[in-house]
Amino acid sequence: MKSEINLTMLTDFYEFTMMNGFFSEGYRDKIVYFDMFFRKIPDNGGFAVMAGVEQMIEYISEISFTDDDIEFLRGKGMFKEEFLEYLRSFKFECDVWAIPEGTPIFPGEPIVTVRGPAVQAQFVETMILLTINHQSLIATKANRIVRAAGGRAVMEFGSRRAQGYSGALIGARAAYIGGVDGTACALSDKLYGVPALGTMAHSWVQMFDTEYDAFYAYAKNYPTSCTLLVDTYNVLKSGIPNAIRVFDEVLKPMGARPKGVRIDSGDITYLSKKCRKMLDDAGYPDCNIVASNSLDEYIIRDMLLQGAKIDSFGVGERLITSKSEPVFGGVYKLVAAEDSDGNIVPKIKISENVAKITTPGFKQVHRLYSKKDSSALADVITMHDESIDDTKPYTIFDPEHTWKKKTVTDFYSRELLKPIFVKGKCVYESPDIHVLREYCKMEIDGLWDEVKRFENPHTYYVDLSEKLWTLKNKMLEEYQN
Repeated sequence: MKSEINLTMLTDFYEFTMMNGFFSEGYRDKIVYFDMFFRKIPDNGGFAVMAGVEQMIEYISEISFTDDDIEFLRGKGMFKEEFLEYLRSFKFECDVWAIPEGTPIFPGEPIVTVRGPAVQAQFVETMILLTINHQSLIATKANRIVRAAGGRAVMEFGSRRAQGYSGALIGARAAYIGGVDGTACALSDKLYGVPALGTMAHSWVQMFDTEYDAFYAYAKNYPTSCTLLVDTYNVLKSGIPNAIRVFDEVLKPMGARPKGVRIDSGDITYLSKKCRKMLDDAGYPDCNIVASNSLDEYIIRDMLLQGAKIDSFGVGERLITSKSEPVFGGVYKLVAAEDSDGNIVPKIKISENVAKITTPGFKQVHRLYSKKDSSALADVITMHDESIDDTKPYTIFDPEHTWKKKTVTDFYSRELLKPIFVKGKCVYESPDIHVLREYCKMEIDGLWDEVKRFENPHTYYVDLSEKLWTLKNKMLEEYQN
């Protein structure tokens, strides 16, 4: 969404203190490399879904500091005038690579890489993390819910429970990439093309003298898209009987068929079974049953295992906020810098917490696919200038348990990180959102079923090339001595 607010200043204040310091220490134009990556998949899942690249592009393309911004920073009394004047004429000059939206992604691999002058590459950290973290979180949660629904439609109903209006708007976009069929948010349809869906709330039914009158009025106004909310008073004693009566008296004479009924409370599994029988007996086997009310992938899965007769789901707060795990822990770390001769010097962060040790160097991610069925076999993180020869067998190994090896044959390789900006100029055109959704589905279909389990999923292979592994371990040994 292109906001009327200048988002340039939406950054951590330490970005400014570091940038000003880089100026003072002569690092203004030093070329550096930063990677964004994440360490843990939300909900202990087998994979995450990349999202947010389009909004990252919009932000970077519009970076500019206003006079008010400069005066605000000057008022802090801690920044050099030379630095403030640089900001006044700021022009983004970095190269950026990113994994396309909708792609399954895994811990440890770079999903965004930024190369450029230190002050610029440092500055974009916050918004890159904010944008990619949020949308990848929601796209990942949405895909889990869609998979739990087993081919039944899922609608995103969470606008009123989202964490702010941008969370609702951008969240609906991310959920659609992850696989939902539509959203309750009208503005997300207008801005991003996410199909807006919806019928009535309980207030519609309460507004009329009787439930029958409410259903009658709705069917009269929307005969070709009539879905009635049947749980305002009593689903089985009044809601479904009144719905059937209106279908008979209003829709049938018009030659129309009902779209569905929605249940938003009670024991939905039990009620759906009873509703299905009542609708079938009345001659409406084609009338869908929609379920809503604080659903998530686990509840949906259990309802279906218990034989619920539900055709589609409306999922709200637990999707749009990813309530079960509301943080996507992407980080942005320095991995290399160039010396005065243009040589790339790798950088590493070391920690007693092994998970926080970074992988140094300017890198690329290769995904290996089976030529037999195009299933994803493994990811290999390599140095940026390495290639993988898919005309001969390739041996991958676990970076931590190196004796665990696997030789891959009859495969083809694809580089995942794509150029987004070259010297500050955008060279990437974001695909249509409907294309992204289909691409996401296709890529996830290509993962092993074991990777897609909700509990104890198989750990997808993400390995380092021998060259990169050797570099990392050499640096670890050097810093330990």
